[in-house]
Amino acid sequence: MTAKDYLNYVVKKIHTTVVATVDDEGLPVTAAIDMMDTDGDSLYFLTAKGKGFYDRLIKQQFLAFTAMKGEDTMSSVAVSVRRKVRELGHDKIPELFDKNPYMHEIYPTEEAMKALTVFQIYKGSGEWFDLSKKPIERDSFTFGGTEKKQEGYFITDACIGCGNCTAVCPQNCILTAGIPYVIEQAHCLHCGNCLTTCPAGAVERK
Repeated sequence: MTAKDYLNYVVKKIHTTVVATVDDEGLPVTAAIDMMDTDGDSLYFLTAKGKGFYDRLIKQQFLAFTAMKGEDTMSSVAVSVRRKVRELGHDKIPELFDKNPYMHEIYPTEEAMKALTVFQIYKGSGEWFDLSKKPIERDSFTFGGTEKKQEGYFITDACIGCGNCTAVCPQNCILTAGIPYVIEQAHCLHCGNCLTTCPAGAVERK
């Protein structure tokens, strides 16, 4: 899937996310926030200007969130996103209310709606993690012009083909057809077993 697909999934399939910001003491604070719309390259949400959450967004201009869908752990899909936010103001509120009509029950009048403002997550990176698949499925993505960087565990040319890493890989996602071995990134748990067990120091973490 593309970044657009993942952002659409957050809005349409999950919707409610757990967002983390940082307070004045540098400590994390979480809040449940609905992601109400996407244009395929950013996300939009609302908050009231009287909340501490609003103050933290204005000061930090950064957030991270995780959105999960599933009845239990082994049926769950998680999408995590982090990076830059900016305040857009009031203009987009009628459009977001039209797309999320339940908001009229929370803020039923025009006067009540004046407390709200729109934020846009306009630049970021994210990760898709699907435990319902066998083997597990993961992917990383970026949006808003953010450069995509390699993350995870990789086997270098120092590999000697001993097989120690394959013996401890919980997802059997290390390909051994040639040397160096290759980790299938789409199925890796990022557990680090391969790194700690490699006698040649051939595994690196990025």
